[in-house]
Amino acid sequence: MVETRLDPTIAPVLARTGDERSVLESFLDFHRAVVLRKLRGVSETDATHRLLPSATTLAGLVKHLTLVERNWFSALLAPGPGDVYLTSEEDAAASFALADGDTVERLAAAYEAQCARSREVAARFDLGHVVPHPQLGEVSLRWVLVHMIEETARHAGHADILRELTDGSTGAL
Repeated sequence: MVETRLDPTIAPVLARTGDERSVLESFLDFHRAVVLRKLRGVSETDATHRLLPSATTLAGLVKHLTLVERNWFSALLAPGPGDVYLTSEEDAAASFALADGDTVERLAAAYEAQCARSREVAARFDLGHVVPHPQLGEVSLRWVLVHMIEETARHAGHADILRELTDGSTGAL
């Protein structure tokens, strides 16, 4: 069966009277799409160019968000063999580091694949499903979705600023 997905940039508008889950998921997908739109259309050089004193680059943001998706959905909610939930600041900082072969398209494809996996994992549970968290005690899927909206939106804002500094492009669309 082929899944038909709405354009994530209009999904929050369409979900404005939807149930809680559809609202949460549509806003998360909206911010995921914004991040990808900020990455795509820039050169490999521009995607990896540091415009700030930190390691934050357009490419690095997407690589980081791929790890964040994997951490919160796969490793925490549905861990498989060898999955470890990362908790340290060093892990978070290292997730921005780019390796040889981290091209715009490879990073975008990895992020899209991880987001699809995150959707699959989340779909298996009710919003009230609770799992142990190594630092917070317990968290629900509802909390994870809200946290991921916050995390992704924050980094979409960073990507917007980096893209504006790169080529003047601004805005979510």
